[in-house]
Amino acid sequence: MDNNDTNHTPKNSLSGKRLLVVGAGGFIGGFICAEGLRRGMEVSAAVRETTSRRYLSDPALKFLVLDYDDQAQMTEAVSASEPWDYIIYNLGATKAAGGFPEFNKVNFEYLRRFVETLKATGHVPRRLLFMSSLSALGPGDEKGYTPLSADMVPNPDTRYGLSKIKAEQYLEHLSGIPYIIFRPTGVYGPHEKDYLMMIQAIDRHFDFSVGLRRQMLTFIYVDDLVEAMFRAFESGVENKKYIISEDRAYTQKEFRKIVAEELGAKFVIPVRLPMPLVWIASYVAEKIGQARLKPSTLNRDKFKIMRQRNWKADVSDAKRDFGFAPRFSLRDGIRETVKSYLKEKNKR
Repeated sequence: MDNNDTNHTPKNSLSGKRLLVVGAGGFIGGFICAEGLRRGMEVSAAVRETTSRRYLSDPALKFLVLDYDDQAQMTEAVSASEPWDYIIYNLGATKAAGGFPEFNKVNFEYLRRFVETLKATGHVPRRLLFMSSLSALGPGDEKGYTPLSADMVPNPDTRYGLSKIKAEQYLEHLSGIPYIIFRPTGVYGPHEKDYLMMIQAIDRHFDFSVGLRRQMLTFIYVDDLVEAMFRAFESGVENKKYIISEDRAYTQKEFRKIVAEELGAKFVIPVRLPMPLVWIASYVAEKIGQARLKPSTLNRDKFKIMRQRNWKADVSDAKRDFGFAPRFSLRDGIRETVKSYLKEKNKR
């Protein structure tokens, strides 16, 4: 595909506007900052003192150092800055050694403290886009595979999802903050770590899946997710929630086949793991992580996510309201991700 598609040419409505990216040091944050600069915006990256700036090297970037545990420090730092037209709040934890208290602190309390700082300093933006997750909805129709939709009643079954829906509801019931909430499905691309583990396994000729019943998976390539953010800003929508996903689902077999072909792997051995065994492994890995004060990628939250069979997603609202149209199919996105993976692998 041609990544220089003329339809991707940025509009001018955001040029010259000021953008703050909170949680800029994460996987998605670097892509957001780069796209903001490409669109002619004045971009500031909000980071902790200890945040890696590996993917935030553009000299045009400004930095705002925040300590989310210190309200006074945040107030001083925000007060010293000019107000931003738009804020993308991308800060969050997807795994936590401290269980729900830690998820709640990072995914809810930090947002609440930041928003209170904005209001107290008069720095409320035109729009605040909050990055939630499809996990905030919890399991949907696990028998008929009806797609998850933005208007369904949330029933999260993970500690991560619960902390995200709590943050969403905080914004929804708060006056004076025009918000947009994104609930992306699995986000992948260069530098992302969880899907990288799956690619590495297939590169070693093994593909691990969980459970015997059919599972429908959805994905969104990072560039398409970021494009959707700016389209939403340009459209003027506010106080709405959107699911962001490629508009089709894949089986594990289809995912494996695409990755293997892009890697040039001649054979891959599929390994299906029974649910009880995966639960035991998840429980043990989580307890080891807690003992080491280091979050484990495999944990009971992750088990519930892997157990969920239906990740189909209805993105019709995003299509209607701001012309959401992913340019990357899973194959296109995996091709770019594998290129990045092989490049890094060959450096070693």
